[in-house]
Order: sequence, then structure tokens, then C-alpha cells
Amino acid sequence: MSSISALANIHTKGQFGDYQDKNEIDLLKISEIKNLLIVQIVQYKNSTIPIGSSDIDGLKLQDKILNVVNNDNTRILWNGPKNWLLVSTKKDLLKNILQNFKETDFAVTDLSHSKAIIEIEGKNVKEVLKKGCPFNFNILEKNNSINSTYNGIAFTVDMLENNPDRVRLFALRSFGESLYHSLTDASLEFGFKSI
Repeated sequence: MSSISALANIHTKGQFGDYQDKNEIDLLKISEIKNLLIVQIVQYKNSTIPIGSSDIDGLKLQDKILNVVNNDNTRILWNGPKNWLLVSTKKDLLKNILQNFKETDFAVTDLSHSKAIIEIEGKNVKEVLKKGCPFNFNILEKNNSINSTYNGIAFTVDMLENNPDRVRLFALRSFGESLYHSLTDASLEFGFKSI
């Protein structure tokens, strides 16, 4: 089964907004990310299994606010107390997760086809996010993640890099186009390249 892009009908390549007479490195870069494994892992309240006792692609779950543990292929975002979002290029990890995280202690849900993923890179990323989200993005650093809203749309922000800033944004697939329009509208004043 091939997945159909959540933004296939609206994401077009090119330069938009105030891009004229600017160096390409000064433009924001906006892209859709596809074909990732996305799994929500929630530990039940009555579970006695210690957090971090199981290994996923060499990474251990951590119950630290805003924290993201990662390696080259996999990122595990703290989503809330005993709640994580795993994102990986390794699609076969789901089998390993289902074997190691018993259903008596964890709820494991494959969200791979239910999310739209937008990545934005550039020096004005935080300014774009500030336009629609009440979070103080000045404190967000590399390997932090938050859950909030952007113009009323629930989304998750994963800070991938600093200098230049690069974030990956996750929203429900049904709100993907609305989030994309909001973000690209907010990016027009800085100029952006859609890739």
C-alpha cells in the first residue's frame, strides 16, 4: 500500500512572498516530509515497568519535559507524562516496539498515515511560529518538543536544529492543509522556498 501525501493538492515547489533580491540562504525553506513511521507510546498509570527499561533503536524512553532523545534514524519526543511520540525512518521498528512493549503496560498506536508533517528551516522560523502560537519560542532549543496550537490547529513542534533553526511540525492529516496555509501565509513577509 502506498501512502498518499497529506499535502499533495497544495504543496507546490517554487519561491513565494518577499523573495526577490534576497540570497537563497536567507529564504525560509518549507517542505513536506513523507514516509516516516510515527508511533504513539503511552504507559498505563497502573504499569509497574520502569521507564527506560526497554530499548527502541538504541534509545530509551525518558520522562523529561520537552525532551527529545534521538539518533540518526529515530527521534522519541516527550509528549506528556508517560506519553511519547516516536518518529523514525525505520518502518520495521513497529514490529520491535509491539514485541517489547506489552499491551498490559503500554498502549502503542501507529499514527503514520494520520499525520501531516511540515518542515521549516531558516533564520526566521521562530518568528513564523510566534505569529500563530502562544508558546515562547525563544526558549525552544535543539532536541526540544512541544504540543500547542497554531491558529487554533493542534500541532506538535520538534526542534531539529539551531542556527539555522529547523523544525518539524506534526498535525492531524485532516488539518494538514489548513496548517500549511497558515504557515505559508505567515512566511510570506520573509520570503520562502517551497521544496
